[in-house]
Amino acid sequence: MKVRFCEHNKGKSKTYKKLREQFPRLDVKIKDCIRKCGPCHKNPFAVVDGKTICGIDAEDLYQKIIKEMT
Repeated sequence: MKVRFCEHNKGKSKTYKKLREQFPRLDVKIKDCIRKCGPCHKNPFAVVDGKTICGIDAEDLYQKIIKEMT
């Protein structure tokens, strides 16, 4: 499973760090830009295996990514 965050997205850091700590083997990266400017400026988000996942805040995004993993 691939999880990608945009460098410019606010709120990505907490989710990124938590995923790295809890799932060290997960393919998680922060990219310079992932060409999702609409969601990027509105909410914390990630692209999980090509699917855009948005959260209200970092914790909500983390929970949604975990749900996507199961």
